[in-house]
Formats: sequence, C-alpha cells, structure tokens
Amino acid sequence: MSFDSKPRVPLVILGAGVTGLTIAYTAACDSDVDFDITIIARDMPGDWHSQAWASPFAGANWSPNPLGATDERVRRWEQITFDRLWDMAPLGLVKVTPAKVIGETDGLLSTIWWQDLVRDFKLLSESEVPAPCKVGAAFTTVCVNPFEYLPWLRSELESRGVVFHRQYIRSLDEVKPLVGKTGLLVNATSLGSRSLIGVEDTAMYPIRGQSIIVERTGLEEFVTVRSGGGLSELPTSITPRPGLTQMNTASLNGTYQIGSWDTSLDMSAAKGIFDRCSVIAPCLKEGTKILMHTVALRPDRKGGPRVEAERISLPLVRSDGLAPNLGGDAEQPQDITVIHAYGMGATGYQRSWGVAIEVLSLLKENM
Repeated sequence: MSFDSKPRVPLVILGAGVTGLTIAYTAACDSDVDFDITIIARDMPGDWHSQAWASPFAGANWSPNPLGATDERVRRWEQITFDRLWDMAPLGLVKVTPAKVIGETDGLLSTIWWQDLVRDFKLLSESEVPAPCKVGAAFTTVCVNPFEYLPWLRSELESRGVVFHRQYIRSLDEVKPLVGKTGLLVNATSLGSRSLIGVEDTAMYPIRGQSIIVERTGLEEFVTVRSGGGLSELPTSITPRPGLTQMNTASLNGTYQIGSWDTSLDMSAAKGIFDRCSVIAPCLKEGTKILMHTVALRPDRKGGPRVEAERISLPLVRSDGLAPNLGGDAEQPQDITVIHAYGMGATGYQRSWGVAIEVLSLLKENM
C-alpha cells in the first residue's frame, strides 16, 4: 500500500509515560494507517523532578513478576517487549546484563514461568548463592535508563511528526475537540485514571517505590532478592543501567508499599536500602557516589491491567449533575472510542512494546 493511499486518522494519546510513548511510536510506524498523533500530558520527558508520574523513576528492566504465571496476555506482552529490547541493544539504549533472582526459601522457585522468556536461564546451586539466601536462578536480562530512553522516544516521535502538548486533562470532555468526529483516543494516564472524569477507575492504587541512583564501577549484574514467590514490602535489587551520557550508574531499590500515597523522602528507608544492597554487592561500601534519591508511585490496578476499547458518549452526563460544563462545541453530543492502556504497576517498561502492539490492533478494529 502506498503512503498516499493510507487512511489518515486523528489519534490523541493521554499520557507521556513509557506506555503512552511506546503506543505512539508503534502507531507512528504503522504501514497501514497514517495516524495524525497528538500526545497530551501534564508531565513530559525531561520533567525529572516531578513526582506526579512514575516512568522516570522506574528500575526499567525485565524482572520476574508473578502475574505472568497466571495471565497469558501479560506473558505475551512481556515476551514481545523482552525480544524488542534485546534487539535494540546495539543502539546503546538497552543494556544486556547477567542477572540473578535469589531468596531464602524454595518458594522462590515454585513458579518459574519465565525461564523460556529470558536468555541463558539456569538454576543456581546453594554454593553459588550469596548468604543468607539459599536458592536462586541466573539468566540474562535487559535494562534501559529512563533518563535516556524516554527522551529518545520523544525525539523519534517528533521526527515522525508527532505533536506534544502540555496540558492537565481533568475530564474526557476536554479532549473532544482534539479527537474530532473521526479520531480515536488512547487513555494511558496510569494512576491519573483514578481521578480522570469519565474514567474514574477506583481499582487503581499506588505502590510507593523508593530508590537510590548511584555511580559505582563494578556493578555489572542485576540482582534481586525475593521473599517466597513474590515481592515483599522491602525488596532489594541492584539494577545496572546503560549510559550513553553517564557511565557506571545503577538503581538501588527499594520499597514496595502497596496503597501508600506518600511521596516524601524517607532517609531512614534510604539507609536500609543502601545497607541491604551492600550485603549483596560489598563494593558499594566504598567509592560509591550518590547521584539522587527517588520516590515514585507505581500505578497498579486491582484485577490486573486494563487494555480494552470503550465507547463513551460526550458530553459526560452524571446522575449527580456534577460533570463540568465546558460550554461551546464541547456540549454537542458525540460518541468517541477510547482505548484504555493502564494499570501496569511496577512493570510498565517490561510490558510496553507488547501492550503497544495490542493497542494498535484495537485502534484499527475501531476506526
């Protein structure tokens, strides 16, 4: 199909985190449809000190997550994403790194659904596992640096004509003029979907994550300590990062506090993180440069991620009569198709490409 024969479809994407940006990239590169893409967000790549979004502060690697053991769709997203990131390694944006998952009990290895997803998987003998842990598995994984990866996505999108518009959207009625009569809307507002009028998904909840970004040579292996088969409130992990502009950096994590909305820095928690990571990487005890402390709210969802199409009538009508009245053309009745893509918790990066491909399919089905 030639470029001139492709249908042109307005596409508005709410949210400029890793999910929204990857969806935009996948749509912008599609060979069948010429999407006219606008990304609307309150926070953009470069807003590294805003705690109102999670993408800059993620570990941003592939790490085993329990949901993949029971949800085939999630497993497919993660396989697609792992393979895509693996293929991107020659660009320098993705670091291919040895990895270990270790723990104190056999429960850690009760569901190794991911052994065929990663590369070079093998079980470790007890002598290969650092004390006090007793069991573990080794594999090769992938990682990106959000401070380089998100700007790269934005640059790639702008080179393809994607427009970035900074605006805090409070209601779906506000985007109706931008979507127009033939356009489509993607809702990738993550935790914002809880308060976005017209979505108001109360199944969304935060997971507070606190981390330390450090500079230290010798941190070449991703290591995560797990309790049983899942994540404890005080997980321990060291994630080496690729560095096109700054070498030898790593993320030390952290906390996994379900339901906590607290974005304040807890220095006693930071000491605990550093001490726990120093047990599994003693080189941290000397010559480590602390670059920054981060606190972010991971956007998780009861019942799992939401990736689906919904037909919504605008302007919004509420039984309590409390929908904002925007006046003018916004009050003209119109139905729009919204593709929801949110609720990835702490796994947004490792599902991003798989989710984007599914969203693209839904967009085409609803043109």
